[in-house]
Amino acid sequence: MFYNRSVMDWLEKLTLLSQDHDLEVDEEPNVGRETLPACHTSRASGAASRLLDHISHVILSGGQKVPVLKVLLTSVCEYNCAYCPFRAGRDFRRATFAPEELAQAFLQIYRAGLVKGLFLSSGVVGGGVRTQDRLIATAEILRNRLGFDGYLHLKLMPGAEAAQVEHAVALASRVSINLEMPGATYLKQLAPRKAPGSALLEPLQQAHRAAQNLQFGPKRRRVSLSTQFVVGIGETDAELLRTTAYLYRQLGLSRVYYSAFHPIAQTPLEDHPPENPVRALRLYQASFLLRDYGFSFEELPLTAGGRLDLNVDPKTAWARQYLTHPLEVNRASREELLRVPGIGPKSAQAIVRARRFTRLRDLQQLRQLGVNVNRAVPYLLLDGHHPEQQLTLGF
Repeated sequence: MFYNRSVMDWLEKLTLLSQDHDLEVDEEPNVGRETLPACHTSRASGAASRLLDHISHVILSGGQKVPVLKVLLTSVCEYNCAYCPFRAGRDFRRATFAPEELAQAFLQIYRAGLVKGLFLSSGVVGGGVRTQDRLIATAEILRNRLGFDGYLHLKLMPGAEAAQVEHAVALASRVSINLEMPGATYLKQLAPRKAPGSALLEPLQQAHRAAQNLQFGPKRRRVSLSTQFVVGIGETDAELLRTTAYLYRQLGLSRVYYSAFHPIAQTPLEDHPPENPVRALRLYQASFLLRDYGFSFEELPLTAGGRLDLNVDPKTAWARQYLTHPLEVNRASREELLRVPGIGPKSAQAIVRARRFTRLRDLQQLRQLGVNVNRAVPYLLLDGHHPEQQLTLGF
């Protein structure tokens, strides 16, 4: 099925429209061929094996890892974003799928068992409204005519109209629009044609309202929202995380992504130094404290210059400063346990449940509950004793 001429044509297009698409971050981007499940590798051969270069993975709310094709509808773009490989005027070979063509191509890949979902974005041609119409048309063909009911991540285009946003939310599993930078000054430098309010933040706010209506409406379906920032153009961690806190609290985003800047040839920032990927890691860790661990922005361990410490994760940095007295595991609240390095939401809940039936007295019990005891030990008491003392007495 992968060797007729028409399929080879769209495989070529797929290669052109998926290269450099790693700038669009999803849950686990760029999963290599060597880490794909054996069923995927064994079923791919010949021309089909080229598809594996364009497969990423997302993790659904239940923890399931799903292989996803990540592709642009077109790599033609009228925007001149300073960092983007698809910017207007850059000299490279471009390609475009028609909505019907891409829907049919994806369905063949899906039926071959290579992917279970689609992450669909696009360059902007003829304005955000026209481009959004083409993305929605592709999604409609997949959902309504071809019967695809799997994971579908749809990008919202800058300037998309409210009715388009609502329609995209009704079709998708996830929608997103990239805010790019945490303020108008930075955005003007990075993406001069994008207005941060009406073009970017407003569609995200509209998507939040549409997702709320869908979640609590008669058909009750949950749609997640996400966005992405480019990291390394002069912004501070404080600026990024203050905006992140707003997005989690006010707009209910399920994820904020941070893409460490790396220079692209033939762009205005080709000589700008790449950002240290450790900085993006620390931003992710801090954002999880905001989303999952009950931290406020004001509690994050930022320097006077608004930076996170690159040498230590932010939860440990906070604990070293504020957890000066160890917590008794058998009495601490779930909220207090979540502040301890090595204890996450699942292990904190597991501790609370276990205490109803038994008293926790040794590290092995904590290990069985999912606690990273090496990180947690300095901040805990077990039945009134430091865990290290218990280990000594146990031998």
